[in-house]
Amino acid sequence: MKSIVPFLLILLLASLTSAQQLPDTSFSFDIRQPAYPEDKGPVIFIDQAHYNFHTMEGNFIAFAKLLKEDGYQVKPLNSYIRTPEALNGCKILVIANALHYSNIQNWTLPTPSAFTKEEIAAIKLWVKNGGSLLLIADHMPFAGAAFDLGKAFGFEFINGFAFEGSGSWPPIVFTQADKTLPSSPLSNGIQPYERIDTVTTFTGSAFFAPTAAIPVLSFSEERHVSFQPDTAWRFNAYTPWENLKGYYQGALRKCGKGKVAVFGEAAMFTAQIVQGSVKVGFNSEWAPQNAQFTINLIHWLDGVTEYQGEKR
Repeated sequence: MKSIVPFLLILLLASLTSAQQLPDTSFSFDIRQPAYPEDKGPVIFIDQAHYNFHTMEGNFIAFAKLLKEDGYQVKPLNSYIRTPEALNGCKILVIANALHYSNIQNWTLPTPSAFTKEEIAAIKLWVKNGGSLLLIADHMPFAGAAFDLGKAFGFEFINGFAFEGSGSWPPIVFTQADKTLPSSPLSNGIQPYERIDTVTTFTGSAFFAPTAAIPVLSFSEERHVSFQPDTAWRFNAYTPWENLKGYYQGALRKCGKGKVAVFGEAAMFTAQIVQGSVKVGFNSEWAPQNAQFTINLIHWLDGVTEYQGEKR
């Protein structure tokens, strides 16, 4: 029998997510061996030119801090990407929760693309020539805003909300034990201590992945559903929904000389505090391996096979 998310849970999630989200600047993670000496690693750009809900100085502070401690040079990108040359010097481009200007304070349908055709073509060519893209698109309207960019690489977002059908908190826990966290470069890591057994996400979206992709976070028929409201966080008995069998919340693929990683949830990659006390992301008791998982992801995008930094 298919599970439908109890509306009590939906109301709880709505209250948590619509409340003020603040970055947890106190979070820290002990990296056993940085990939590079301090500030000697490749450059990572974090997109801030598309009305992004997650930025380097905002909700992605913990993400940027983690990568800096791994030796990377993390910088904001505050301009549009009209040509591949706009990304000169960049090894990894991170785009998290971009929006079209019409949805900045209006999370309702329609949700136009956050990126022009010109930008999508430039990013695609940059990846083909060796760049690495991390595209993160959370629940509606972010999934809709990223649809065209994702589709350029064969990924198709559902512009909705992915939920854990059991009605538990946190919304979704992926594990190797139940095969929702399949074996991949991210779950295996490079060193034995980097093995990942569980990854937790906090709602988000789902997407279809092409056959060339490597599954990382796989939804199951028994547990996972997606609701597609016309306004974010407004659900009722008539809200369309579907089972997420065959869909993903994380996947990887190689494109030409470059790489693409796509994820349908952003809070999993940072540390935030909601409603003054609820910890979401790296700092959550439900997500003890999310920070290491993030490091594994960046190392895959970078092509790291051995570490140059000193052991701690």
